[in-house]
Amino acid sequence: MSDQLETIEDYYNRLRKNQMKMFDSDDFETGKSHFNISMRKYCSFKSPYNRRDYYKVSFILGKGTFQYGAHQLYVDRPALFFPSPHIPYSWECDGDLQEGYFCLFNQEFFNGNTEFNLFKKTSLFKEWSQPIVFLTDEQAQLSNLYFEQMYKLNYSTYAFRCSSIKSHLASVLHLALENRVDDINPDELPANVRLYRLFDELLNKQFPLDSPAYPLALKTASDFADHLNVHVNHLNSSVKSVTHLTTTQIIKERMFEESKNLLKYTNWDIAEIGYTLGFEQPSHFNNFFKKHAEVSPLKFKSTV
Repeated sequence: MSDQLETIEDYYNRLRKNQMKMFDSDDFETGKSHFNISMRKYCSFKSPYNRRDYYKVSFILGKGTFQYGAHQLYVDRPALFFPSPHIPYSWECDGDLQEGYFCLFNQEFFNGNTEFNLFKKTSLFKEWSQPIVFLTDEQAQLSNLYFEQMYKLNYSTYAFRCSSIKSHLASVLHLALENRVDDINPDELPANVRLYRLFDELLNKQFPLDSPAYPLALKTASDFADHLNVHVNHLNSSVKSVTHLTTTQIIKERMFEESKNLLKYTNWDIAEIGYTLGFEQPSHFNNFFKKHAEVSPLKFKSTV
């Protein structure tokens, strides 16, 4: 796997360096929810082989080749492309006729709507999924409609444009899931990816949390290792080899994401939320949340 990681900031800097004005990127702030969309006819004809720290969804009308991890994927008909952020890829156009759209968004945007939670339990954007979904003519027309609306909304002054963009993006993701019949068989995956997949499925099955009466069961890397009947060091090394993150980092990030959702969308008090997430003392949850959000849970709740 390539160790080169391109951030959204790196990507925008590369566009500016090459004097490519595909879209306005002035509103990007690290750590803040971010979404952007562009027509593909403004793309460069070759992108570097890197991992990305952001999500990208492309609606491709045109021919070209993806180098995706160890695989070469040729696109010669309408398709949707959903790469995993953990797998390096590059794209090279085959011919001048390139149409369609692509959008990119960061983790904060993906986490900012509970409607997206169900997609985290699917194969989309995962290392074991096929990243290309080929489309029929009817599906291509539908995809074009969704992306065209997102493009218009992104540059509109409509007060609820962000919510509408997320709804259209969710429709694209649903369309992909309806057609996803060729994901990689678990038996064909490397052992480290198989173990990471089991961990990922266990982690996401625990969310969303429905009631303080049913607190989080698996909270630590050791909890997951015991449940999977493997040594914690083996789990840690497998997860890190795939994601470049530790098992604990992934668990804590998912807990933090859920804590924000509970603060936003429930009337539970701070102590109940902390207890449901596995913190026996409210002060421990308070410290955990402040470390990640740089504000207290109470202040966060009062501003949403």
